[in-house]
Amino acid sequence: MAAPARRLCHIAFHVPAGQPLAQDLQRLFGFQPLAAREADGWRQLALRSGDAVFLVNEGGGRGEPLYGLDPRHAVPSAANLCFDVADASAAARALSARGCSVPVPPVSVRDAQGTATYAVVSSPAGNLSLTLLERAAFRGPFLPGFEPVPSATGAGWVSHVDHLTLACTPGSSPTLMRWFHDCLGFRHLPLSPGEDPELGLEVAAGSGRGGLKLTALQIPPGSAVPTLLLAESLLGAANGQDQIEQFLARHRGPGLQHVGLYTPHILEATEGVAVAGGQLLTPPSAYYLQPGKERQILAAGHEPSQLARRGILLDGDKGKFLLQVFTKSLFAEDTFFLELIQRQGATGFGQGNIRALWQSVQEQAARG
Repeated sequence: MAAPARRLCHIAFHVPAGQPLAQDLQRLFGFQPLAAREADGWRQLALRSGDAVFLVNEGGGRGEPLYGLDPRHAVPSAANLCFDVADASAAARALSARGCSVPVPPVSVRDAQGTATYAVVSSPAGNLSLTLLERAAFRGPFLPGFEPVPSATGAGWVSHVDHLTLACTPGSSPTLMRWFHDCLGFRHLPLSPGEDPELGLEVAAGSGRGGLKLTALQIPPGSAVPTLLLAESLLGAANGQDQIEQFLARHRGPGLQHVGLYTPHILEATEGVAVAGGQLLTPPSAYYLQPGKERQILAAGHEPSQLARRGILLDGDKGKFLLQVFTKSLFAEDTFFLELIQRQGATGFGQGNIRALWQSVQEQAARG
């Protein structure tokens, strides 16, 4: 691997001036301001919940936002993943030697709290860029060049980023898997026994309704990098575009479709989001009436009526369960969304829940 990633530092969003993403993350999801910077036409605000850090780059200037790259994309987007590396300059050289584009070569930023060095690399996943960050010599709350923002203690629903899901064009997952392996050290994580890395996990949505192909990638143990999921459509949807195809069309290409945020208390978190005005996807009404679903929910220590009222999905067996709920898009273009996830011993992503999410989004699209 050319530049082994050690930790996900932050996820950066690019939005036009006046877009309410930063306010929504605080009001609806309990994120708190961490640090801010205004310069060169950019307003950059870092927000945190637990170890999950989002950097909202608002506006647009002639130059690049600090620690990132202006994707000059047509719609608001989660456009950058920032990873901690041991040596940013060496990592950039190694990736350049592999043929990667490095639009922002290594640059050092210093302030009274110390120094950080970073470079930005283009990825083959649409408008997604990767920042390689070396900050061992920095002792401030975020990064050099940013001013700390005092904030009250937030709701604290989210502890960290659990996974990142990229929406990909059909047939591109094997190429992306090899790129993330060779460049950052990601390895294939089987989602089913004996899974072929080239084929991934195929989840059929039903006769004539297409489905989803998932390929999971993970950094070896010892790092703090979330699982990366590559998602692409299976051919066969009978009624227009499925949600991956819709994302590709509305986002104008591949990109980060959603971020899974881990919460140790999904009932409390979901209730808090709903009370604050957040909009959550509703699973099909038949989901909670599936044979064995009530018994499964009770075995996990939950009340079926409580999960149904909040739209929480549950999957698993043998004492290991997974609970998930999905928001509607955070952007008017109906692209990027968030997921809240709680794990009770389960390490996968719940094939039954994947199918239920697929169906619920399709039903939502049909309702307009």
